[in-house]
Amino acid sequence: MNTPAAPACSAPPVLAPASPAGSGASGPSTPAWRAWLPALLYVGAWFPLYWALEPATAAFTHWVAEVARIAPTSHLYSALSFLVFEVPKVLMLLALIVFAVGVLQSFFTPEKTRALLAGRRQGAGNVLAAALGIVTPFCSCSAVPLFIGFLTAGVPLGVTFSFLVSAPMINEVALALLYGMFGWRIALLYLGLGLLVAIAAGLVIGRMRPVHLVEPWVFDIPATEGVALRMDWQARFAQGFRHVRDIVFKVAPYIVAGVGVGAWIHGYVPQDFMAHLMGKGAWWSVPLAVLLGVPMYSNAAGIIPVVQALLGKGAALGTTLAFMMSVTALSAPEFLILKKVMKPRLIALFAAVVAAGIVAVGYVFNAVM
Repeated sequence: MNTPAAPACSAPPVLAPASPAGSGASGPSTPAWRAWLPALLYVGAWFPLYWALEPATAAFTHWVAEVARIAPTSHLYSALSFLVFEVPKVLMLLALIVFAVGVLQSFFTPEKTRALLAGRRQGAGNVLAAALGIVTPFCSCSAVPLFIGFLTAGVPLGVTFSFLVSAPMINEVALALLYGMFGWRIALLYLGLGLLVAIAAGLVIGRMRPVHLVEPWVFDIPATEGVALRMDWQARFAQGFRHVRDIVFKVAPYIVAGVGVGAWIHGYVPQDFMAHLMGKGAWWSVPLAVLLGVPMYSNAAGIIPVVQALLGKGAALGTTLAFMMSVTALSAPEFLILKKVMKPRLIALFAAVVAAGIVAVGYVFNAVM
């Protein structure tokens, strides 16, 4: 099954040179309503389809059960109903969220992010970096160029790490899906926890000053300046639709796999077993959840259905959120990519500091929630 951040890796958007207000990327002037019309139709069609999803999937599940002679009280029926409803639900949520994120990200290019963080000191710089990580395009394959770009632009190492933790763990897609599936309290809780871990990890690593553990060739690369380009609304909406086309189809297999695992947990795992394994009473449940999450390769869209099933079976909230954080922020594939620019000791330090923060957060919220 992290990406981080965003659900999947995609090429940075190609920005068109500035054009008159209301025009397209090129060519004659386009009326403003034409730029907004496709987006309004897309969003307008989404809501009635989403509202009709639950009765439609319930009817479909009932029909399949009758044809296959599956008892409504069986484990299989419970797992099937979860699978049939959650797959289209998550895909539809993702299709709307990725479109909005694609439009939003047209305002936050890597060059702008780097310029905002350049020269920032520890403390305020870590807070700003963690906040920018929420709205900046990022994925595992972007780790190396972003890491190099930040350091060559004068961004302190600790501030850079706050961004590297925040961007994959608390991106807009993760927050919007959490809100859509669990409500605003869980989404805000995850946002606060993620920012806390990202800021603290960057501060700790920055205080240790491990610059000597960065590969020396990184600092020999000259800093480059991005070209200041603007996009009109037609180009921004076009980018949003490209994100839907590129990202949703790429992450669909992960979503199906994640919902499949969630359906199995929902239908077949006994309530008492999950409460014992990941409940508040087991002191080892939080570190175990973090260790289980590190080797997994998934993104927020793929892991949230698993989180939903775990909570439904009695897993503690702090333990479950720690598991989700470890999957998205401590991806083993990302460590392999970062090995190109960091020495193994720095990667181990990065993983240890972030893991310790996630474990602490899990214990605290298991104690107070």
